[in-house]
Amino acid sequence: MTASDVRNRLLDAVSRASGASSDYDLNPNVVLPAGRVLRPAGVLVPFVVEDGEVRVVLTKRSSALKHHPGQVAFPGGKVDAGDDGPVGAALREAEEEVGLPRESVEVLGELPSHETVTGFRVTPVLGWIERPFIPRPEPGEVEEVFTVPFDHLADPSRYTIQSRRWRGMHRFYYALPFGPYYVWGATARMLRGLCERLAQ
Repeated sequence: MTASDVRNRLLDAVSRASGASSDYDLNPNVVLPAGRVLRPAGVLVPFVVEDGEVRVVLTKRSSALKHHPGQVAFPGGKVDAGDDGPVGAALREAEEEVGLPRESVEVLGELPSHETVTGFRVTPVLGWIERPFIPRPEPGEVEEVFTVPFDHLADPSRYTIQSRRWRGMHRFYYALPFGPYYVWGATARMLRGLCERLAQ
């Protein structure tokens, strides 16, 4: 499959209608508080072309961070007052966290929002990057930047459902192992949602 074929598949995927996802999708017995307020956020799902192969850029968060230390995540964060919504937040954060110039990103579209257990409504923004860029991890936030082949994340058989104890109960979640990296939780759920759209 050529890079152009992958780009067309991604464009087709973001055009499909579907509902929002949640960290609670695999935990239907969790009762969420009525009237909860979710904070808007945006993450960039950056697809880069490397030697003709399409790969998605992911980060490993700094182990010194207070929240989610060492976890694999997309570049992104909460929507600030000066951002142009979730897309603006995703592009700004990608530039700050991994040194990806926003002018190098072609925004292909957005996926439905994803609710996290930490109280965010995250909008995944698909970005296409034709020109190579050298990642520059922000030392205070990002420990490592790595890429995963498109074929790996687009294969439903690569995703597993796992569980662990969290706040006194068993919580189930998606995981997408890749070599030494353990992609799980919200990041894996958003990729799983994209995978489902790609398979339609």
